[in-house]
Amino acid sequence: MSEKKDDYDFLEIVEIQRRLLPELTDVLMKRYNLLRLIHYHQPIGRRSLSQQMNIGERMVRSEVNMLKEQGFIEIKPQGMNTTEFGENSLEVLRNFIRNYKKLYELEKLVAKKLGIKKVLIASGNYDEDKLIIGDVGNVASKYLKTILKDNMVVGITGGNTMKMLAQEMSKGTQKPFKVTVVPGRGGLGKDVSKQANAIAANLAQKLKASYKILHMADNISRELLNTLMEDPYTKEVIEYINKIETFAFGIGRADKMANRRGLSKEKIVELSKHKAVAEAFGYYFNKNGQIVQEANTIGVSLKHYKRLEYVIGAAVGSDKAEAIVAISKLNNNLVLVIDEGLAIKILDIIT
Repeated sequence: MSEKKDDYDFLEIVEIQRRLLPELTDVLMKRYNLLRLIHYHQPIGRRSLSQQMNIGERMVRSEVNMLKEQGFIEIKPQGMNTTEFGENSLEVLRNFIRNYKKLYELEKLVAKKLGIKKVLIASGNYDEDKLIIGDVGNVASKYLKTILKDNMVVGITGGNTMKMLAQEMSKGTQKPFKVTVVPGRGGLGKDVSKQANAIAANLAQKLKASYKILHMADNISRELLNTLMEDPYTKEVIEYINKIETFAFGIGRADKMANRRGLSKEKIVELSKHKAVAEAFGYYFNKNGQIVQEANTIGVSLKHYKRLEYVIGAAVGSDKAEAIVAISKLNNNLVLVIDEGLAIKILDIIT
């Protein structure tokens, strides 16, 4: 007589729910998106929430009251905030949606096609929902925590995606991580919050770790670069950068990053001439992963990057597909964190 099966696999339960109560998923997704929106914009008022979701204030009020009564959010004079229970529930719901949509199958397929270690996908399409960048940051932050080891030097670059990685890193009550966080490159752009220094400091604060910052712009002349290299503090930071064991970086399109860097028209034409498609940690690459151009910057070198065992690259938006394919050729230890729409676009161009 066979033993009765009392414990059912989570995926089986998800599949049964999908077939038996399909309408329940619609309600769940609506409330999940509402809770998620509050999380990313807190504190936020009802009117702003109504405008963000493009639904009437009366409906928002009804849903918000339900979330408050069930302990997911709290309402204060300055706006709504998610509670600790609400934050924990978001994590459970993310996992549920991942399993419901069978994203793990898509992850394995994209990783195999790109020939890299792992792909992690955040549910949704950034082209349709800009909040997905926060979800990608959330996924990347959780993976980063799983690979940290004592005395590691962790490098991170600038940009919106890395900013969200640091922002989404859970504070919790965990013991301090015995790691040192350093910027993987110099400062870029006028928005300080998106520069590698600020992101490294924020990430270190979340991890209760130590950090070093690099007082240097990303685009400087070779002469000034050589002068700054003589500064004792700069030398110390460079020593840490050269010891980076875990590296997290954003992946951009070559043309967009060239404009953001303020490259001359001549250099932009040169990039186009050599068919540059990707930019990452100060380098421009063609579709074969070959260097087309590099900036005069202190940071992780391509040689250093290629020998790293722990590398996390992140990007959002289907227009990054060619850039992803190029960067994936550089180090097969890459763990790629992307949105669902970008994952599908990658398969479109490599199959």
